[in-house]
Amino acid sequence: MPKRIVIEAKQIEEIETARKKNKSKKAERRLKAILMYAHGKACEEIASATDYNEGYIYKLAAKYCKNGLEAIIGNHYKGNRRNMSFEEETELLKEFKADAEKGQIVSTGKIKEAYEKKTGKSLDTNKGQIYRVLKRHKWRQVMPRSKHPNKASDEVIEASKKLKLR
Repeated sequence: MPKRIVIEAKQIEEIETARKKNKSKKAERRLKAILMYAHGKACEEIASATDYNEGYIYKLAAKYCKNGLEAIIGNHYKGNRRNMSFEEETELLKEFKADAEKGQIVSTGKIKEAYEKKTGKSLDTNKGQIYRVLKRHKWRQVMPRSKHPNKASDEVIEASKKLKLR
């Protein structure tokens, strides 16, 4: 059986004030588990109250003692899992934007090749990534309005409007 981690009264106050300021449900569960652990509750009891595994509760308390409150409350996921930052993507798209403003046709294939060359990674496994990059930078595909190949001419359409049945 592992040795029980001791959480001091000063740390308990810190946890309680953090619970009052907290707005995240996940962080609230972790703080509640640590607070119960600090008050001497058994891991089985904490596990039933918080739906955590007993082993995780001990690891949570150890993590708190080692790294502080930020290890429990803070979100360690950074969120941006892209290959480049927004500014780097803007820099990459700048030359293509200049071509588009001149009236040239810019294809996503060329942008994808430039993106892969700059990052050194292939986008073949992630087919939609280049389209998400373009959407992030407010690019959109502009196409001419489609016309049916067998559509009547404008003169015929106008003439048919003038005909009346008796």
